[in-house]
Amino acid sequence: MKDLINEAARIIRDSKLTLALTGAGISVESGIPDFRSAGGLWTRFNPEEYATISAFRSAPEKVWEMLSEMGKIVDDAKPNKAHLGLGELERMGFLHTIITQNVDNLHQEGGAKNVIEYHGNSSTLTCLSCGEHYNADEKRHENPPRCGCQEILKPDVVFFGETIPPEALSRSFLLAAGAEALMVIGTSATVSPANTIPTTAKEKGAKIIEINMEKTHLTDYVTDIFLQGSAGEIVEALVAEIKGLL
Repeated sequence: MKDLINEAARIIRDSKLTLALTGAGISVESGIPDFRSAGGLWTRFNPEEYATISAFRSAPEKVWEMLSEMGKIVDDAKPNKAHLGLGELERMGFLHTIITQNVDNLHQEGGAKNVIEYHGNSSTLTCLSCGEHYNADEKRHENPPRCGCQEILKPDVVFFGETIPPEALSRSFLLAAGAEALMVIGTSATVSPANTIPTTAKEKGAKIIEINMEKTHLTDYVTDIFLQGSAGEIVEALVAEIKGLL
């Protein structure tokens, strides 16, 4: 593992454009279980009933039962060593953009500024009726939270049935096409369209560094260096190794 960490660190050090693609696995160490894993929200809330835009439009009070539980988990979460390490790499100039499928805001809390959010962010709310926007903290004591026009507010996360924000989509693929290194962290890269970012980067010549607890479909076909284990421990070791190379 030490040799692999060193090899990955050298790739990142020498890369002129380095990206990170992150998924639910990077936040597990912060206490946010993967929705699909044991104990995840989808084991208790059927996503077809609670996580589609049509479900929200037809029964927002019901959907907020799930959203309130998700909110409590996210509110209690703090950035872990992986989030903090990526924030440090950005400050050092060795990480240029994070593309995340998470909505927990932990990358920003961990110090990263250049974050593309594929699935939105749970820290803001919007009224689908009048378009008014709110910070979620303003409405923390309302359940469900309501707009001044009395309609129930929707968190600014992408529900099933909604499209990925166009700017996030276009920016991520433009960056992937020019990247020299891509870290894939805490994601099996099976959810479209984010799952095509690693292959896009690979086809354009980028080196793929995968950090996951288990092998994925990328490991044997796309990944150049597979670092198996805890995202927090490995990212921390990578940062230390890069500092040592300097």
